[in-house]
Amino acid sequence: MFSNLLKKMFGTSSERYLKDIDHYVNEINNNYKKITNWTQDDLKNRTVEMIEFIDNKREEAREKAESENLEPEMIDKEIYKAEQSALDELMVEAFAMVKMACKQLLGKEFMVVGNKMKWDMVPFEVQLLGAVVLHRGDIAEMKTGEGKTLVATMPIFLNALTKRGVHLVTVNDYLAERDAEWMGLIYQYLGLTVGKILNTMPNELRKDNY
Repeated sequence: MFSNLLKKMFGTSSERYLKDIDHYVNEINNNYKKITNWTQDDLKNRTVEMIEFIDNKREEAREKAESENLEPEMIDKEIYKAEQSALDELMVEAFAMVKMACKQLLGKEFMVVGNKMKWDMVPFEVQLLGAVVLHRGDIAEMKTGEGKTLVATMPIFLNALTKRGVHLVTVNDYLAERDAEWMGLIYQYLGLTVGKILNTMPNELRKDNY
């Protein structure tokens, strides 16, 4: 009873966490409205600019750390911190760009693992929240049908801007191939490349995709 009273007064930790990040949904949607008239070329060009922005932040951090005569390990840490700060700065815009790519793909048909599929997904609020949670390095538990596959595309796109590569692990070869081709439509639409790792692949091909 006392525990239930506390939950009513202060909320569960999950509720408090969600309240802390809820504002991002409005920010993403507001940014999305600003880019309503963007073409695919506009989105791709912005992707290039974001990559360059992170490159510049990384180089600034390197130069600063080297000027302070830091050890190589500390220099790497400072570069990583600069990257993460840049990603946090770009997150809202990057997620809005993924949402816009999804909107522009609506109704178009593609071949995915040998089957014709029509794109019919645009991230909604719960999915935007899930994407923010993942980017923050936390765990997002979502029910079946809430769109976990689409949720992952937003933090994947954002973190791929560092050019370090992003790996999504799934449970079998079919899903790995399906998602590389299906969700890969978003990344390619925004100017990035996609690979896939399958158990049946020869080592050299696996290495290329890594």
